[in-house]
Amino acid sequence: MSSPAKTPIDLRGLPNKFVRIQAQCLRSRTRRSNPPLESKLMNVDSIREQLREEDVDGWLLFDHHVRDPIAYRVLGLDASGHVSRRWYYWIPAKGEPAKLVHAIEDTRLDDLPGTKSVYTSWQSQHERLRAILAGANRVAMQYSPNCMIPAVSLVDAGTVDLVRSFGVNVISSAPLVQYFEARWSAWQRQAHLDAGRRVDRVLREAFQRIRRDIDLDGKSSEFAIARFIADRFREERMVAEDGPIVAVNANSGDPHYAADAQRSKPIRQGDFILIDLWAKLDLPGSVYYDITWTGFCGDSPPSRIQRVFEIVKGARDQALAAVDTAVRNGRVIRGWEVDDVARGHIAAAGYGEAFVHRTGHSIGEEVHGNGANIDNLEMRDDRPVIASTCFSIEPGIYLAEFGIRSELDCYVDSQGAAATGAVQTEIVRI
Repeated sequence: MSSPAKTPIDLRGLPNKFVRIQAQCLRSRTRRSNPPLESKLMNVDSIREQLREEDVDGWLLFDHHVRDPIAYRVLGLDASGHVSRRWYYWIPAKGEPAKLVHAIEDTRLDDLPGTKSVYTSWQSQHERLRAILAGANRVAMQYSPNCMIPAVSLVDAGTVDLVRSFGVNVISSAPLVQYFEARWSAWQRQAHLDAGRRVDRVLREAFQRIRRDIDLDGKSSEFAIARFIADRFREERMVAEDGPIVAVNANSGDPHYAADAQRSKPIRQGDFILIDLWAKLDLPGSVYYDITWTGFCGDSPPSRIQRVFEIVKGARDQALAAVDTAVRNGRVIRGWEVDDVARGHIAAAGYGEAFVHRTGHSIGEEVHGNGANIDNLEMRDDRPVIASTCFSIEPGIYLAEFGIRSELDCYVDSQGAAATGAVQTEIVRI
């Protein structure tokens, strides 16, 4: 029995090289022997300077049962081990930092500078915390008014009530979190570029695998391609929190569709496919690379799919250009403003109601990071876009028959903003 004829693959638009790669990828041995262990906060003077810039009297970091991963990353603390009692770390705009810990876990903050107070009872906890905050008016905590930025709203309402009972005005630490937690080190930027090279390669292989499956068996499947991507990530020594998304035809109209063995749909000739994949190097401190591409199993996608792709691509490109132009001109641009650019373009084309999520999210050690999000829909993120941070730009239009999202990662430095990987310019012909 003869093998089925193989359909040639048009790889136009597939990622072959990065845009603006400014550093060589790190070799495995170097990465493992030189992890990014430098602390982002141990220079207390830089914290004080930023507190004065924000007109804040101090930053109160608090945790119980490792509920606030931001605090551990900002302080450079080890989050492992048994953390069963509340601790507080106060960084004032002026003066020496202060620690408050429980007697049975009194060494928890010993690696940090500052005076230490120890409590046992709830009464002594309140008394000593009040003393630490004496004279402060505006105190930043991991809190967001009306939970506008949920990723930063990590302190429980009762603790906020307690601090306010001392006559203190609690304000959001979101700008401080972005400055001291969301900015990347040079190592992290290179790790991102390295992860991007590997993810782009896996994406290219996934489209090729779909073509091979169709040629050999007449079909592939969402679940099979998702498993192929996950397996390749492991082989490339990368990790991901979850995913990827592989969605065919109508399933691509669900922004967070996830195929499993039971509901997976086949992929055949003439089908439209969306692949959203994200991963980072399997190394401490590494940051994510997150992209979404679309393809069509055939020579020419239907005209409506092509039109929607062009609209989404235009929104993506306009948003990226808006950030780059603002940074080059020294103008502050905020997350919600960038969202308005992309959303306005899609709305003007008549698909505003079909764009049901924010334009982008911060990217860091977690795929959804803690810097400014590109959002004026789900939240109004008023934080400015700042240098050394990265976020996705991923507008989408979701219809009953199909959905299109085009996602790139945008890195901002002092000179401008640019995509960190290849940018899809046309639907991939598989």
